[in-house]
Amino acid sequence: MSETAPTAASDAGDSASRTSSARTARKAPARRGLFARIALFWRQVVAELKKVVRPTRSELVTYTGVVLVFVAVIMAFVTVVDLGVGKLTFWVFG
Repeated sequence: MSETAPTAASDAGDSASRTSSARTARKAPARRGLFARIALFWRQVVAELKKVVRPTRSELVTYTGVVLVFVAVIMAFVTVVDLGVGKLTFWVFG
């Protein structure tokens, strides 16, 4: 136990010196001007848009059909729940 305490103390001192040296070695990058930041933003937007893969017409039709069926099912579910809650409310407070 006495051997580990000096080792731990020296390690703590080393980490403190590394942290302080890391703070002095790492300075904040120079801040860009407003127009440079806007230009960088647009360059990044264009680069990301170039990565987009557009669906084929058949995929688009399939995706649209899936979305429309899903929306219809959810609408039917909400309608049934709404009618059920309405009937229950009229039955309780009727």
